[in-house]
Amino acid sequence: MELQILVSKKGTKVVLASSFYLSLGLPNKQYAANLRHWLHDVYQFHDGIRKPEHFKDFAKRQSKEVVLDDYYLSVEFAKLITLNSKSKVKLKYATWLQNHEDLEDKGDLLTVAQVMAVLELSKVMGLISCQTACEQKHLQTYEERNNGSAANWWNYRSEVLGYSSEQLRKALQKQGKRPDGKSQRQMLMSVDKYEMVRTAVVDLFMGMGKPLEYAQNVGNLAKAFASELQVDIFDDRKAEPAFLPKLNDELAAEVKDLSKRRYLQRWDGMKMAS
Repeated sequence: MELQILVSKKGTKVVLASSFYLSLGLPNKQYAANLRHWLHDVYQFHDGIRKPEHFKDFAKRQSKEVVLDDYYLSVEFAKLITLNSKSKVKLKYATWLQNHEDLEDKGDLLTVAQVMAVLELSKVMGLISCQTACEQKHLQTYEERNNGSAANWWNYRSEVLGYSSEQLRKALQKQGKRPDGKSQRQMLMSVDKYEMVRTAVVDLFMGMGKPLEYAQNVGNLAKAFASELQVDIFDDRKAEPAFLPKLNDELAAEVKDLSKRRYLQRWDGMKMAS
């Protein structure tokens, strides 16, 4: 049986556990037991030795037509399962999965041109207009993947970014500041202004359809650059600030309108599986 690569709503390459199981040629009657074992075993993932994490390495498939439990497994997780299995074709499928894994999808490998583009991004993301444009593009991509619905957007985005408005309010209160009436962006400005740069870059790459882990890793790099360069945040939406530093205007225009591509096309070679 040929195994098919799917792409999750978060842009992660996955395989369906039931199809994956059939491809490995394992005993049908042991499916449920093997599935439970897979989800609770320990593996050497690229980010360390650990157990699989829900919504990171696997997610349950919701369907009224499915009798047995079924899951979406990340390509990396499926490869590790294959190597630990007793399948007679594990070499074939482990190799096949590794070829589809793409280290670039995790942001572990960046070209020099891409690194330089991230450096420039860390500067232009100091503009609120760029931040809001990236958030809107991320929302648009989310809606496209959810049949035009924005339901659960804020909960989803909190999971992607790693913080929520409630967490920011608590952080402000610990600083002795009042969060009343403040937007999430205003709270971030007080708690950690460089996180605003990271957030915008994550939004940008998620909006471009890149995998979640890739977007997060590039965002982390942009935040590190912003901190090192001491990037300031400017609200340029109504009028250009008087002391706006010299920025890459061409890149800022690309961020606001993804149809203009010179810097961001450096990621065009990274195709999503279908």
